[in-house]
Amino acid sequence: MNLADMLSYADIHDLGRIAHTYECECNGHSKNELIQSILSTAMRKDIFEKHIQNLSLENIRFLNALLSDPRNSFSMEELIARAQQSRFQKEETSEDWNPRDMILKFKKLGWLFNGYSQQTKYLFHVPADLKRRFGDVLAQQFKQALVKTEEPTVYRDEQLLLADDIFIFLTAVGQQEMPLTAEGFMYKRQLGQILSLLSVQEGLVAKGTWRFGYGRMFKEYPNRFSLIYDYCYYHELISEQGMVLHLTETGKERLVEGKKETITDIYKFWLRLYKNPIPSLQSISLWLDRLCDQWVTMASVVDLFSQLVKPFYYDGSESIVEQRILQMMMHMGLIRIGEDHTHGVVIQVTKIGSRVIRGIHIAEEDKVVLF
Repeated sequence: MNLADMLSYADIHDLGRIAHTYECECNGHSKNELIQSILSTAMRKDIFEKHIQNLSLENIRFLNALLSDPRNSFSMEELIARAQQSRFQKEETSEDWNPRDMILKFKKLGWLFNGYSQQTKYLFHVPADLKRRFGDVLAQQFKQALVKTEEPTVYRDEQLLLADDIFIFLTAVGQQEMPLTAEGFMYKRQLGQILSLLSVQEGLVAKGTWRFGYGRMFKEYPNRFSLIYDYCYYHELISEQGMVLHLTETGKERLVEGKKETITDIYKFWLRLYKNPIPSLQSISLWLDRLCDQWVTMASVVDLFSQLVKPFYYDGSESIVEQRILQMMMHMGLIRIGEDHTHGVVIQVTKIGSRVIRGIHIAEEDKVVLF
């Protein structure tokens, strides 16, 4: 439903609060006058954009969480969770702060409405036409923060390499026994041999390095291979039995059929896995697709989106955007990363990356549970 429809179902007290927010001059006792005055004022381009520009960073994060969800209705619990996720620093969360205040502010702006029927009265709704405009206005603001460049002379594009390397890893496991340590990890020697077979070379993880949260085997395996291993494990292509790594029957079938994983399936798994430490991951992927169809500098992308990413323990917002999001998206073939003589590192979403990102949405509660 659009704003006009939502206003027609709202009670006169809610309309009065919205009209007061926009300083509408009208008869507060006439529902029809209130609706017409709100529509003529709130939908004006200059006023609409001014209210978005005046939002705090926490409000922008909250709005972004609503935009990245294809649904237009949310429970109070869902809204409170998103409001709480929008405050990053401990000092920001004072005792007198209440996430319901943020929800109330959006209600007074006419951006959230209570349900209008018996089935929806406990849900809050975002007008569909406003949601589109939110996206357009934020996209315009975000674009101004990005630095565009010409196509670099050299760039990395790993479009199908990750799927190829999953197949190579399964082949290696099928050809020889892989003993595991008491903690369930591959020994350094065997791990090094497998890493040397893969299309993209990675070194072993340094001792004492802080690593957790981005996968079941992230502690001991390098970033890209950790994703490969976890993908195979959670899709039951490999199993860890008797301190030995084996191919499952499903894994053997993959090899016999010569069937390789799709980028879509890998991306879907990555979203489910990585959004545990990065709740805003899916929204950032969508923004990258929308804003980075042309080459832009890595630095401007990191500066912009690190504002939407909450630090994860010792992993800062900037390093999360650069290493956990952009680097991994390159490994999946969703973006390419190049080097520009003037602007340094630059990125661009690939055509296949755009198709994959637009075609996938993972529900908030759909996560890979680490164990």
